[in-house]
Amino acid sequence: MVGVPIRPLRASVAVAALTALLVSGCSGTPKGPEPTPGPTGTPAGPSAPATTPPADPAARAAALVATLSDEDLVGQVLMPYAYGDSATKVSAGSAAGNQALAGVDTPAQMIAKYRLGGLILVGFSADDPTKGNQETTNVDNPKQVHELTTGLRAAAGRLATGPAPFLIGTDQEFGVVTRISDGVTVLPSALAAGAAGDPKLTEAAWRAAGTELAAMGINVDFAPVADVLATRSTVIGSRSYGADPKRAAAQVGGAVRGLQAGGVAATLKHFPGHGHSADDSHQDLPVLTQSAAALKSGAWPPFTAGMDAGAMAVMSGHLDARAIDPGTPATFSHKLLTDVLRGQLGFQGVVITDGMNMAPAKRWAPGEAAVRAMNAGNDLILMTPNVGQAYDGLLAALRGGSLPRARLVEAVTRVLTMKFRLAEVPTAPMSTLNAPAHRSAAQALAAGAVTVLRGACGGPVRGPVTVTSSDGRDGTRAALTSALTAAGVAVKPSGGTVVHLVGYGDGDGDLRADAAVTVAMDTPYVLAKAKSPTLLATYSSTRASMTALAAVLAGKARPGGRSPVAVPGLPATTCVSD
Repeated sequence: MVGVPIRPLRASVAVAALTALLVSGCSGTPKGPEPTPGPTGTPAGPSAPATTPPADPAARAAALVATLSDEDLVGQVLMPYAYGDSATKVSAGSAAGNQALAGVDTPAQMIAKYRLGGLILVGFSADDPTKGNQETTNVDNPKQVHELTTGLRAAAGRLATGPAPFLIGTDQEFGVVTRISDGVTVLPSALAAGAAGDPKLTEAAWRAAGTELAAMGINVDFAPVADVLATRSTVIGSRSYGADPKRAAAQVGGAVRGLQAGGVAATLKHFPGHGHSADDSHQDLPVLTQSAAALKSGAWPPFTAGMDAGAMAVMSGHLDARAIDPGTPATFSHKLLTDVLRGQLGFQGVVITDGMNMAPAKRWAPGEAAVRAMNAGNDLILMTPNVGQAYDGLLAALRGGSLPRARLVEAVTRVLTMKFRLAEVPTAPMSTLNAPAHRSAAQALAAGAVTVLRGACGGPVRGPVTVTSSDGRDGTRAALTSALTAAGVAVKPSGGTVVHLVGYGDGDGDLRADAAVTVAMDTPYVLAKAKSPTLLATYSSTRASMTALAAVLAGKARPGGRSPVAVPGLPATTCVSD
């Protein structure tokens, strides 16, 4: 394996504090029952210590870890999903789902029973490539999400770890993986940001997104996707910032800085690089056939750029990197997570598994899978298919010695350090959602992305215009029609100059031979077979992207983007020289 220079510690846990905890926590003697927590999770009664907790997040984490029982430690490394859109009141169907998953009725009861470190909010859209392991949805609208997160935090506040904020995460990548879309500022896809090519625009847009997520009570985002799109992967696709490692790295750094400035932990995913295989890890174990040197130069630059930007977390992928640890998914690979990610790349933040309810992780029972993942170097177990079995397996392994106490203490210390770091950032009010300044940031990023791959650079389309698309895109056609009308372009249902839209999942059969303009709203590969004299790409179908497209079609804006991936037979742009 090719060596990688050791980098400075990123998203660091204080080394001295961690070392002290590992030494003190290695005796193997189980802690006794914890004190009954008070309303805020602190010990109640006259025996409670009167000392002021240390201010440094790592020192606070170390001090708290020293007070935790075995059960508390195990619970802190679990971040499952739950059924229901409320912490305490759920439907009969959701209660049944929670009973099967964890032996309880509600998310609040799940937190209490297993002393959880966090919970992931799930949900999906029709085009979502991750929908296969999203068995429920917790998301309806921002007000509901805020009420849910408030209830989850109230339940967690009664735990022994109550002083540390409960982790509530979601996959808000934007583009095809967007959990919350109503009532919030919706950014264009990562590939659109890659086309715009301006990390400052990306940072500003993601700062808006982070601020809004934090306002709703979400403090961990499983984004940005740091995978380089080296293959035509449909599971990664427009979730990536592009095929060029250096350009993608700059975008990932911008997204991390913006997101964390808003008070939300960024998670780089999916290490060691899902974009280097076209297979879908939700269904099988993708194989990375590249050499270690090729992964170092072609897959890891966005990860290291994100770490340099301060990313608090990295997600391990269910990927078989044959050159490093053949046959072992990275999620369960000590070589990849401990030797490479921590030892060679120098990451000392929180490592989170990809969903443990995905096929490659389900080759083992939930308890054994959780123990294997922890021993490999993960700090948080995400979306186990059975919470009780994962909890019991970890606890038995801890007490039986197959999960070293030092490894668990290290993981919990990292998790709590991240929690205390997040607590230092003030949370914006709900009124900040979809604020004009936030919409402007999203609009600027979308405008910068519009790319012309064939045809004149700029200039109005000859009107009137008829907007068409493949089936199921009525909302997008309506958004473009409205934006064109606002830009002064006449639109009629038929008989006009045809502007044809293609998006996620569309292929050659979805093209229209008589279209004057064809627009790709996801990866632009389909444009290689399009016959239109003008080919454009927005890489995204958001309202902001349709507004930006309308400005170009009206001749009011010059399309300055360049394709972040190669399209056979077409240039990256006809507007900007290389």
